[in-house]
Amino acid sequence: MKKTFYTRKIRLIVDSQDSEYKGQVLDTLYKWRYICFKAANQIYTHHYLQQQIRELIYLSDQTKLKLADISKDPDGMLCTSKMNTTYQILARNYKGQIPMHIMSSLNSTLTGQFGKNKPLYLSGERSLSSFKKEIPVPFKGTDVKNLRSCPEGKIFYFSLFDIPFKTYLGRDIYDKRAVLQKLAGGEIKLCTSSLVMDKRKIFILAVFEKQHEPQQLDENIIAEASLSLDVPLTVTIGKATYEIGSKDEYLYKRLAIQAAIQRKQRATAFMNKASKKRIRQNTIAKLQASERSYVNQKQHVYSKRLIDLCVKNKAATLLLVDQTEKEELAGKDPFLLRNWGYYGLKEKIERKADKAGIAVLVE
Repeated sequence: MKKTFYTRKIRLIVDSQDSEYKGQVLDTLYKWRYICFKAANQIYTHHYLQQQIRELIYLSDQTKLKLADISKDPDGMLCTSKMNTTYQILARNYKGQIPMHIMSSLNSTLTGQFGKNKPLYLSGERSLSSFKKEIPVPFKGTDVKNLRSCPEGKIFYFSLFDIPFKTYLGRDIYDKRAVLQKLAGGEIKLCTSSLVMDKRKIFILAVFEKQHEPQQLDENIIAEASLSLDVPLTVTIGKATYEIGSKDEYLYKRLAIQAAIQRKQRATAFMNKASKKRIRQNTIAKLQASERSYVNQKQHVYSKRLIDLCVKNKAATLLLVDQTEKEELAGKDPFLLRNWGYYGLKEKIERKADKAGIAVLVE
């Protein structure tokens, strides 16, 4: 069985009519986030210090012992495992202020990340990571209790650390509702996820795990894909040809957003300094973020449709035709370079193909 992990960002609303209680919950979550910010930096600092002890040449020889649990190694200098050293620090400093499942999730995640990057830290090729106050608040999948949906299946309810939440899915242009239905039915598993607070709004970055049989692909079947401005993706598999997306769908809407940005920028020429700052921060910044989000979403949709076609037709190899030449031309054409995300789309195609077991060749 092959495991697949994927993330969905879902907005949450505190399931209560009491505005005072909602305010208290938000304040509590922001407090937990601040604790996670301090704790994350402490975790990395302690692990880095432990690794550097052997470099402290000014200590006596008796002090230079092995960085291991003394109960498992007679030369060890730790009274517990390396991961548990930082957890003990967090428990001593924050127990009673925050659920310790959050601290446990944070500690295990960051300890694993530190272990992966440790050679770069010790060689000086990479500086020690520093965490910001906007850090997500992690929790274990088992902390989500009593997940259920309303009769129409449009809203899902659950509790997290005894806080009642309900989802807000909006139009749900993605598959969030279907994913939550599978989670409620036990078809997929919720892994360590996190809460994100943004402008007094609450979101969950839910990480799901799905087990499935590997796709049976035919090594003799090759799919050829061509990327262009008029048709984002043209795919040929055998005698069949498929078109994914269109110029009207992708380019024109992006140009419309850019035109709106330019109109706002021209309008600021006749405003005072305070008004210019307000327009840039509120209107122009939102339009720019909207353009980035739109492009990213379209690239995800197109790349997924392409890989789904390859899997459906059992193509084990995906050939991107004339891609190198097109990237060179795009680098010389400011319009193409600005408006057609060759590199972002290719990156998403390669990542999704790798998960499906499809080899990508660039011509």
